[in-house]
Amino acid sequence: MTDSGRPFGIRALTAADHPALAALMVEMQAHYRVPCPPLQAIRDGLAKRPDGVEILIAERRGALLGFASACAIDPEQGLTSGFFLKERDVAAAARGRGIGRALMRALAELALARGHKRLDWTADAANPDLLGFYEGLGAIAQRERVVYRLAGEALSGLARTDA
Repeated sequence: MTDSGRPFGIRALTAADHPALAALMVEMQAHYRVPCPPLQAIRDGLAKRPDGVEILIAERRGALLGFASACAIDPEQGLTSGFFLKERDVAAAARGRGIGRALMRALAELALARGHKRLDWTADAANPDLLGFYEGLGAIAQRERVVYRLAGEALSGLARTDA
């Protein structure tokens, strides 16, 4: 499908897309200057991703332009379920063409098709362009929320404790 006549399509990820998506994920990690696992580890992770993880890709003539990954989240406020957007990225050479917006639109459609009532995500508070992009979609920042993370030794330590 194309999105409103744009020269790219949005579709679900297939196993054949894993090498191209892994390469785009390496580019994404470099862009954000964060550590990146080896390429093969990324491919293995894509092949073994848990049930419920949805990955949409934007492509044109077989070239991967961007992706968005989300997973279902259980009911909470108002007892409604939703999607949680984990990652969304557009290849550097393809930015500014409406691909990010099209991916978000496709995720919104998918969320509604799955019976979810919301789409949540986190964003880098120090990136005003990103915040403006999300606000331009009609999203409302949930400033009363704080994101917590357990990782590395803190995660392992908690898992080893007797609760």
